[in-house]
Amino acid sequence: MLGRLGCGISSLLRPFFQVDRSERVKLALLTLTFFFVIASYTLVKELKDSIFMTVVGKGYLPWVKIVAIGAMVPAVFLYSFFVDKMRRYQLLALYSLIYGVLGLIFVYFIGHPTIGISNTVASPFRLFGWLFYFFIEGYSPFIVGVFWAFANSITTPEASKKNYGLMVAGSKFGGLLAALAAWYFLSPKVLQLSDTAKHQCLAGASAILLLIVPAVIFLLTKKVPAKLLHGYEAAYQLEKEQKKSKEETQKVGIFDGLKMFMQQPYVLGIFGYIFFYEVSFAVLDYQRKCLISDCSSGTAELSREFFGQIFLVHLSGCLFSLIGTSILMRKLGERKCLMLVPIVSGILFLYFIMVNTKTAVLIAFVGLRALNYGFSYPVRESLYIPTVKEIKFKSKSWIDAFGTKIAKGFGSSFNLMAFRILSRFGGGAFLTINGAFLFMIVGFWSVTAFLLGKRYQKAIDNNEVIGIDPQ
Repeated sequence: MLGRLGCGISSLLRPFFQVDRSERVKLALLTLTFFFVIASYTLVKELKDSIFMTVVGKGYLPWVKIVAIGAMVPAVFLYSFFVDKMRRYQLLALYSLIYGVLGLIFVYFIGHPTIGISNTVASPFRLFGWLFYFFIEGYSPFIVGVFWAFANSITTPEASKKNYGLMVAGSKFGGLLAALAAWYFLSPKVLQLSDTAKHQCLAGASAILLLIVPAVIFLLTKKVPAKLLHGYEAAYQLEKEQKKSKEETQKVGIFDGLKMFMQQPYVLGIFGYIFFYEVSFAVLDYQRKCLISDCSSGTAELSREFFGQIFLVHLSGCLFSLIGTSILMRKLGERKCLMLVPIVSGILFLYFIMVNTKTAVLIAFVGLRALNYGFSYPVRESLYIPTVKEIKFKSKSWIDAFGTKIAKGFGSSFNLMAFRILSRFGGGAFLTINGAFLFMIVGFWSVTAFLLGKRYQKAIDNNEVIGIDPQ
């Protein structure tokens, strides 16, 4: 039995030892960076909802997702400016520092007797709840998204198939440790601290974890040879030629990412792939949060329940990324893997609609989120590898900031309509419109996945750089 266990472990780790030492160092440091990023994000992402629901009210959750779309506009313009002025690793280090410092500032306001969560009188006019929500919403495009943009820019398509599963597994391990620690820390029997103090400690720990990231990135640039930081060679050579001829400095601007988004069907396809996932998840997630809120007696209990569920998500995602992601990416390729995600999601939605219990909602949530974190994320991020810098960084920021927010706003608008139907016509009509909407989304999602995978494979086979101006 021990022999079989040893063989199983060695098979999981075999991809790690199939590359030379420098490549292993790069993978290890990227994984360590992602570990800190996801551990930090896990802590504040769950606090975001519980704090907003306490300070502003759960009825405004659909509205804050809609308003967040406009709140991201100035942040994306600022980010686009920094992309033109800084190197890729410097960009990740800068945003980690910015969010780490801002996180410590928010720690203070969480504990403020009238502004923070000690004041349990919920009101839509309490600005702190909205600002804190917008701040955490920026984690996805400006921390997680920038990390992936950096990783994609220094990774080849072949290396992504071997290494992204291990890298994601490391990040999920960080997420599950953070979620488990937060769940235990929020227990009423652990440390006789107030709920406010415990939330401050968790937010402070998130900020500190993020402040470690620049040091790891600096170590990566010193320990990994420059030749291993090129990534997709065709794109690297193109950018090198542009830099020599000064074409890049003539063309860059804060609207470049948006122009690529509008002009390149491939970029629009990536947006569509993310959009359909986020819309369907927003529908499921709002119902989950309402169920948990109705069963919770306070902010600490609400946050603890969120952390317990996200622990299951990270645990499932970690196991899946270790056992399945790298194997499936190597055996099936990106095209079939892209198709697999909407198909499995459709099965989960079907289970949720047919069973329609609290347990079914939670199982569908954990399954869908684990599938996204452990499998879908590395697959769709590898789509950026054969693209120009403007797509990797600028278009990606527009998609991560606005694509996800527009999708969540669209899903939230549907939630508002669906719950009006529930109150007027009852549960039967509610389930019918829920099911019809979700399966329509899955249909569009599947078509997008097929076309996107076809275009990616064509680019790799022809050693093509997507986004280059034919002129």
